[in-house]
Amino acid sequence: MKAVYVDAPESIKVKEVEVPTLKDNEVLIKVKAAGICGSDIHTYKGLHPFRKPPVIIGHEIAGEVVEVGSSVTDFSAGDRVTVEPQIGTGESEGVMTGNINYSDERLAPGIGEWLGAMAEYFVSPESQVIKLPDSVDYDRGVLVEPLAVGVHAAYKADIKPTDRVAIIGSGPIGLLTLAAVKHRGVETTLVTDVLDYSLDVAEEMGATMTVNSARDGNWIENAKSALGGSFDKVFVTAGVRGIIDQSLSLLRKGGKVITVAMFNGSQEVNIENLQQNEKEIIGCMTYNRPDTDEAVQIIEEDKIPVNKVISHRLSLDEADYGFKIVDKKEDESVKVLVKFDS
Repeated sequence: MKAVYVDAPESIKVKEVEVPTLKDNEVLIKVKAAGICGSDIHTYKGLHPFRKPPVIIGHEIAGEVVEVGSSVTDFSAGDRVTVEPQIGTGESEGVMTGNINYSDERLAPGIGEWLGAMAEYFVSPESQVIKLPDSVDYDRGVLVEPLAVGVHAAYKADIKPTDRVAIIGSGPIGLLTLAAVKHRGVETTLVTDVLDYSLDVAEEMGATMTVNSARDGNWIENAKSALGGSFDKVFVTAGVRGIIDQSLSLLRKGGKVITVAMFNGSQEVNIENLQQNEKEIIGCMTYNRPDTDEAVQIIEEDKIPVNKVISHRLSLDEADYGFKIVDKKEDESVKVLVKFDS
């Protein structure tokens, strides 16, 4: 089968490899579409903390079951599925509490023996495979996993319909966090970014206000003025320097900042602003099964146009181009899919 490798930092190769051997508890999936994720870009650039080149990349997929192991009971050939790509291992806090995202040791595609998902075939334990509703096509099926990140962020924020919400960064995770908070009834939403085309997508998905923070040097005060006050919840979905303090400046007293982006290194925090105003900074890491189930529900209901985040549908031979444009934010890229149509 053909598979997309991060061969070395900033080097993508399509290679021929053997189809993975199926274990008794596993499902073999013929991949129809796979997404390029921000964490994949960290691997592509050699920055990911534990997924290192050379590696088959990818964990956002949708496809068709073609074979099941002898102990598999809930799936059969022909089922349309996606995958929740994380498994807690050992006797860690995550495994013991059911919060798999707390696990000190987690298996994920591209780590150890679990090969990445951007390939013609992908093997997953039955426990992680999820059936797609008949109304959900493969392209939207790919969005289940990243949308689950946004759903978990909304859960961590304890979102209420009356909340005034700001989302700092309108990449795919920021846009899908917007979908998650709108699903919970929020009406007032600000989305910021430095790219106008990405803000256009936010508006198409229902953002009530958008701001290009690169063009407006006083955007924080202008946003609060337009709102008539400060925000109740602020989601940080871009991991750039100074963004935590910016988020705290948007926030009302007693409000919550939820950190969703992947950060490299440290962030300075105005501790006086945090402490004296009883603001909170909340960490947010991936998702758990209830978040994934809610993501499937949001996509199936089709009330929020999550498909708007898909900007490119590329062939396998165009995978290298896809990684480049996502990394450099070129060609108006948002969520880029690699398609396996054969």
